[in-house]
Amino acid sequence: MQPIAMLILLVVAFVVFGFTLLGRWRLMRAGPWDLQFDQPGERTRRMFKFAIGQWRMPRHRLAGIAHIFIYAGAVIMLLRALILFGRGFVSDPHFGYWIFDTGTPLGSLYSLIKDIFVVLVVVGVLVFFYYRVIRYLPRLNLNFEGVLILMILSGLMFSDVLYDGATIARYGEEASVWEPLGSLAAIPMRALPERSIVTWQHLGFWMHVGLILGFMNILPYTKQFHEMTAFFNVYFQPLGPTGCLPNIEDIEGKAEHGETLGIRRIDQFGAKAVLDFFSCTECGRCQHQCPADNTGKKLSPKNLTSDLRDFGYKHQWKLGAATNGQGGDVEPAPHQADLVGNVIDQEVIWACTTCRACEQECPVFISYVDKIVNLRRHLVMERGEFPEQLQNVFKGLETVGNVYSFANEERADWAKGLDIPLMADKPEVDYLYWVGCAPSFDDRSRKVARAFAQLMQEAGVDFAILGPEETCTGDAARRAGNEYLFQMYAQQNCETLNRYQFKKIVTTCPHCYNTLKHEYRDFGGNYDVVHHADFLAELVRQGKLKPQHPVVGTVAYHDSCYLGRYNDIYESPREILRAIPGLKLVEPTETRDRGMCCGAGGAQMWKEEEPGDEKVNHRRTRQMLEPLPDTSSSCTVATACPFCMTMLSDGLKDLEFDNVQQLDVAEVLLKSVRGEEQAAPAETSTADVQAS
Repeated sequence: MQPIAMLILLVVAFVVFGFTLLGRWRLMRAGPWDLQFDQPGERTRRMFKFAIGQWRMPRHRLAGIAHIFIYAGAVIMLLRALILFGRGFVSDPHFGYWIFDTGTPLGSLYSLIKDIFVVLVVVGVLVFFYYRVIRYLPRLNLNFEGVLILMILSGLMFSDVLYDGATIARYGEEASVWEPLGSLAAIPMRALPERSIVTWQHLGFWMHVGLILGFMNILPYTKQFHEMTAFFNVYFQPLGPTGCLPNIEDIEGKAEHGETLGIRRIDQFGAKAVLDFFSCTECGRCQHQCPADNTGKKLSPKNLTSDLRDFGYKHQWKLGAATNGQGGDVEPAPHQADLVGNVIDQEVIWACTTCRACEQECPVFISYVDKIVNLRRHLVMERGEFPEQLQNVFKGLETVGNVYSFANEERADWAKGLDIPLMADKPEVDYLYWVGCAPSFDDRSRKVARAFAQLMQEAGVDFAILGPEETCTGDAARRAGNEYLFQMYAQQNCETLNRYQFKKIVTTCPHCYNTLKHEYRDFGGNYDVVHHADFLAELVRQGKLKPQHPVVGTVAYHDSCYLGRYNDIYESPREILRAIPGLKLVEPTETRDRGMCCGAGGAQMWKEEEPGDEKVNHRRTRQMLEPLPDTSSSCTVATACPFCMTMLSDGLKDLEFDNVQQLDVAEVLLKSVRGEEQAAPAETSTADVQAS
């Protein structure tokens, strides 16, 4: 073709591209370098499965398949680009680096595969044109960028076929099954003068090369940057327990030296967080599943990520430069601005329920909860800014060791009359029952604790409780941003637990389960923890519990976020319910890993919801009622979490569905095992829970 023109074009394109990448690299290196290189085999497997294999894309079926078509086509066309770059320096129109030359076995096979994917890419582009122009999807950003990218992709496919057709027509080649699209395009061109054919050939060639190099240079300025970074983002995803929050090491020492606790500025995000920003496709899948966004709150995980990303892009060349706002009345430089209040609204930060629905949906494994909690940490521990209702939670934890502010000596009152030993009296048992705050102090949740304890006694389980020695695990404090309180109770509880001998810890609260199992490891607490749903299902399988009495009715089971998305426990609660004669289990549309949050997580249980169109627990209650045949007393909404129980019970009451029962799986199972209602709990004080 024209070697000098090709050389100039390539040099200019790659120099500009390199300069742009340098700015992105500067942003990535501004904060801590926290990329993890351990377990390369597992990381590579996940990269092939999720980044290359696009495993999560078909969760939105049509759009997901269309994306796979475009993605696979882009990979196939990458070789085509390299071939055309080479042809720009040689006079041979069939050059393919010898291995892929036109007419060779591999060259012919590649040409056929390329043409197939040209068609598939066009199909994919038409699907996304439909979603952006005709049937607009609210989860997508309606802007010219998305349409421009689709136009570039269309232009690339058109120019490729145009070039092939003109080349075949110019050299009088026969139609070939190995180049079906080029052969078809050549038919009308054969009647043209040779000069016109040459013009069309050059137009197709330079249009294709120009679009490729142009697209490469706009890539880092658009959401398409994920085409380069998503592979790395999936590879470097944390391999520890799902949703386990990072610790702040030496909180007191950092505070004494004036170091930021949590995240305050853009340059305090680590390299992995910045990779997250780069990798956002703005597909809106996270937003589509977010309970806050779905009920009209300001929080959109997609917008949170893009707002932080755009702010970073704006100031990337200033990061690492000398600062001018460290004290006095001097205004900080723009790139040093506090993110919350200047870039991110406080309502956005406090609307999150930490349910991880966004993270479960993201095809490139962007994390959101850790960023939100880190922003909360700065607000709570440094600025002292948090919803007023959380003051009671923090005060209760600081003074009496529980979020309900009841005297901790009352922790074992729920067990009166059941003859349950304390670990202080029986320091070695098979199972330590970690009761948790809600089953210890909330009257409704106490019934669940009693039901579970009676089932363990029925099965002959050797267990005991800590009673007044137990305190809150600190989950609510940690998710609310008060890391100091969480670490204080983590250390205290680990010291208490490590004094006793037990094989396993069993708990009825998914939040306690998650914290004890995963987050106490950093504080010397390596425990084998079992949730009561798994535990009871195993006892039923072993025949130690026999659900023999019919419980006639229909039940819809609600998946707790901290049980399901955090710990992948979906089947055991359903197994328990299916084992009960007379009971019919039905599923809402939003179920399992796509089940909507009840609205209690992330300390939402203890505060008022941010303004919106609807309360989260009301939306979830309506979803749970949909599969039930009626709203009579024979219908039940079942849970396996005390917080979910409170939120859904409130939802049923607020929406005036008082006839529908709201029971824990342990309560339903006890009915079938004993054929009677559980024994009434001892009289207790009513917990004044601030539920939404």
